[in-house]
Amino acid sequence: MTSPVRPTTFIEMPRLATALGLKSLTLASETFQWTGSFKFRAAYEVASNVEQDLLIAASSGNFGQALAYACSLLGKRSVIVMPRTSAAVKMQAVTDYGGIVDSIDVTAVSRSARVAQLAREHPEAYIASAYDDPLVIRGNSTLGAEIAKKEMGLDIIVAPVGGGGLASGILTGLGNLAKTVQVIGAEPLLANDAARSLRAGELIANAIEPQTLADGARTLSLGQSNWAILQHGLAAIVEVPEERIVEAVRTLFSAANLKAEPTGALSLAGVLHRPQLFAGKHVCCVISGGNVDPALYASLLV
Repeated sequence: MTSPVRPTTFIEMPRLATALGLKSLTLASETFQWTGSFKFRAAYEVASNVEQDLLIAASSGNFGQALAYACSLLGKRSVIVMPRTSAAVKMQAVTDYGGIVDSIDVTAVSRSARVAQLAREHPEAYIASAYDDPLVIRGNSTLGAEIAKKEMGLDIIVAPVGGGGLASGILTGLGNLAKTVQVIGAEPLLANDAARSLRAGELIANAIEPQTLADGARTLSLGQSNWAILQHGLAAIVEVPEERIVEAVRTLFSAANLKAEPTGALSLAGVLHRPQLFAGKHVCCVISGGNVDPALYASLLV
């Protein structure tokens, strides 16, 4: 079956580039991808390459709905473990795409513990990680390949970092271009395990699930598969305070007429927070998704 993945949408932002002191700014938006985020790239790669008919995963929402949709296309079933605090629009989407939502209180039981319990109950199932799986990296590498093919003369690509599946996929997909283009991660300051890991030279985990506005980055740590790539592949990680994430969501709405979720806006938030790092450069910001509750989104724009 031919991959149904949609190509990313490239948006040139000359006015914003000038305001930020950049030579150029391009948005690579995955908000128009199937299920509204880059996660469909990985989810379809996983679901189409494993033999199991039941897939179980933990997700704050985007990977869950992407996996549910991918499974529906392939005639498979999915169970998605989700925190009760997940965006209602994301939980509803999992159901609408044919998945089963297993809602948990993460203060009482972790996502991983609940997935492990379900795995014991369903030994026939494939346990799909949202980020720590070679198939996830391979799926996300298609975005890196698209950026490379565009031949934009980039100096820097900025990507949101949660579990690290997107950034590691981009680095993998860039191929030879990775030797000349810097890939910089943007991570919430409240969930800065990747930045701390990069400084320490070893994988460091958050003690508890961080409650950043960027819910897609509420991971305990980078995946082992991703760490092996990011440790040597990332040029830097910008640790973004919450107010910059809100500013980036507003800027994407006002300057690009683009609806982005807080996690999806992390890359631009990183540029807004550390403009001197990007000054005079040709920059591409990956806008990873646009799934956000309407009420929350409206409150961020006020």
